[in-house]
Amino acid sequence: MTIGTEHEYSINDREFRPLPINDKIIQDLNGEVVNEFQFGEVNLSKELQKNVIEIVPNLPGTSVQGLEKTLYGGMKRLYQATHDRYRFLGLGMHPLLKLEQTSVWDHEDKEIYEVYDRLFDIKQHGWLNIQAVQINVPFRNDEELVHLFNRTRAIIPYLVAIGASSPYVEGGLTENADNRLIFYRDNQRKMPIIAHGVIPEKLRSKQDYLDIQQDMYRELREHDAEILCHEWVDSRGVIVRFSRNCVEIKAIDEQECLYSDMAITALSLALLRSKGFDLTENEDDLRSLTEEAIHHGTGNLKQELRQVFDIASKSANKDEMHYLKLIRKRIEEGSLAELMRQRAKEGIRPVLEAMAESLRTNIPYHGL
Repeated sequence: MTIGTEHEYSINDREFRPLPINDKIIQDLNGEVVNEFQFGEVNLSKELQKNVIEIVPNLPGTSVQGLEKTLYGGMKRLYQATHDRYRFLGLGMHPLLKLEQTSVWDHEDKEIYEVYDRLFDIKQHGWLNIQAVQINVPFRNDEELVHLFNRTRAIIPYLVAIGASSPYVEGGLTENADNRLIFYRDNQRKMPIIAHGVIPEKLRSKQDYLDIQQDMYRELREHDAEILCHEWVDSRGVIVRFSRNCVEIKAIDEQECLYSDMAITALSLALLRSKGFDLTENEDDLRSLTEEAIHHGTGNLKQELRQVFDIASKSANKDEMHYLKLIRKRIEEGSLAELMRQRAKEGIRPVLEAMAESLRTNIPYHGL
């Protein structure tokens, strides 16, 4: 099986003030401003918010460890090419960012963001301050699409719990472990069909998904938003990318380093491959579990997460097992958000320094 991931990082000065300059970095490294360009074995691309840059592999990986090697090579090259002028950060949200500190991409495709702004007012955290790791898992036929989609939706709460990394908003420590998802699920509330509260409907067939998609497009057209009628407009926690024959997991906070992203990727793959998958598929139950994960991370879900870990361990291959030790550690010691909270009494600056160092060295916070 091939696997692809996408990673979003904020651009900051030495004091961790966000810098809305992804177009400047693209110009400097590519010679002209474009949406995306090849940068060695990875591609660098813009995001809606100009203080974020995305890194993706040129080609899908055939192993998680191989994918990590490719991505970290690209990350190191980015540091070198920018001469260490910037501090890059992962995490589901920039912990300090205030909305006036960033801006919206205003080059190619800016018309798309203008329509989003007209419909939803994108000058809010749910648009200008969210960073996710996205995992793309391929399917071979319609039957596999439905199976993979339904299995993926059933593991969303557990991925959210382990991956929660956004407890701070505008420098303040909140009661939530995953503020990104709170903002994300509400950022298009004027058209609830687009996000459907993060947990998508269970599919009986490929046509079910196509019908939902057409309902979405119909509502957008009624609001003179034809430009948004593409598969990427779907904001559920898992969507189908027919253009590249994969299911894309969108619900997970960006982690502090690529190794941690790969650990969640390995967990996802092992769970999707597992037999005897006895976790709930009921939409109300999944929503309730996701709410618990959003607010408390792993805190009140230890028993369920240990069960999930056992399921994954039985189906993981050698490549994936390499990463599951970090998953076990996060289940027992807490998600990144919970670990950040434990250190909050020291102030936010030491936390940010630690997160920036984790990204640079590709060593998970609190180690392995």
